[in-house]
Amino acid sequence: MKIIYNCFGGSHSSVTAAAMHLGLISENRVPTAEELKAIPYFDEQLAEDHGDFKYMGEDEQGNQVYVVGRRNLGSLFEPLIHGIARIFSISPKEYLIVNTMPCVNWIMVLGGILSRKLGMVSLGRPIVIYGTQQAHGNFVKLVNRVKTTILPAKENSK
Repeated sequence: MKIIYNCFGGSHSSVTAAAMHLGLISENRVPTAEELKAIPYFDEQLAEDHGDFKYMGEDEQGNQVYVVGRRNLGSLFEPLIHGIARIFSISPKEYLIVNTMPCVNWIMVLGGILSRKLGMVSLGRPIVIYGTQQAHGNFVKLVNRVKTTILPAKENSK
């Protein structure tokens, strides 16, 4: 199965959730700033990267994990992916779309705007890191729900 974590820019919440899913950062403690900065693509995506699916790795069950920034598509992103999958005869059982935006807090939004949109990385990155650390529990809940509820349900429906 292909798991697609998605958020606005593909730079913070989606990569954090994917990294947690893959065990690159711990669910059991808040990651350090260095650990967050070491996540592939963390605070690195540019506007032209939006819509580009980035492979993050394979989980312990053999699922391929991806991240993508969907910009302003919001609730239109999932139907768009389902529609494309139908055109190519890809069963919905072969992929899982996970919106990470409910994990995001206002601190992450502020830091993300400063760092990615305005290019003020030295100011925005520490803010988005702090916000991501504050949202750690949100990511733990999301990733655990994906691993323990959604993925087993999709596996059992094959």
